[in-house]
Amino acid sequence: MEKTLVIVKPDGVQRNLIGEIISRLEKSGLKMVAAKMLQPDEKLIEKHYTIDPDWFRLCGEKNINSYKKKGLTPPSEDPIEVGKMVLQKLKQYLTFCPVVSMVWEGSSAVELVRKITGGTEPLGAAPMGTIRGDYCLESYLLADSAERAVRNLVHASGSVAEAEKEIALWFDNKEIMDYKLTRDTIIYDKEWNIA
Repeated sequence: MEKTLVIVKPDGVQRNLIGEIISRLEKSGLKMVAAKMLQPDEKLIEKHYTIDPDWFRLCGEKNINSYKKKGLTPPSEDPIEVGKMVLQKLKQYLTFCPVVSMVWEGSSAVELVRKITGGTEPLGAAPMGTIRGDYCLESYLLADSAERAVRNLVHASGSVAEAEKEIALWFDNKEIMDYKLTRDTIIYDKEWNIA
């Protein structure tokens, strides 16, 4: 069983999409094992994004390449500098109001949640059936023109290793529940005996 971190971001909270997001994850067969609403501060957001020591460089390179693919001039050619600009925008966005942080568990949880949420840029997400594709009109271009972070409703861990680190940052072990659902038998057991 894998665990993954999901955060309903401020725009998801403000648009009353918490229940819809939870519903989609539950319907997939995943099980929520932890949840809380909190107002993150800038320190928590910085720790979250810089769990990977290469985050500034990788984020900056991705951002610069995205600009160039669209025929636009990036704000800087220095990936570290661009990564720092992105982090500042993320801090402003994610500390705006409360978020809902959750841990979901299930087979291939990380990959499944990423599919359900859709691509990071909502404009490029599958138009039907993903959270971002169904509920966002956001694009990198729109966010850049407004000089703000991309408002894409939800965060989902990108890998199992990333999920483990992120969960440890947002939750204490005692906050994560270990319990069985009746439906787990239907989904996971070798033999399903309803007699």
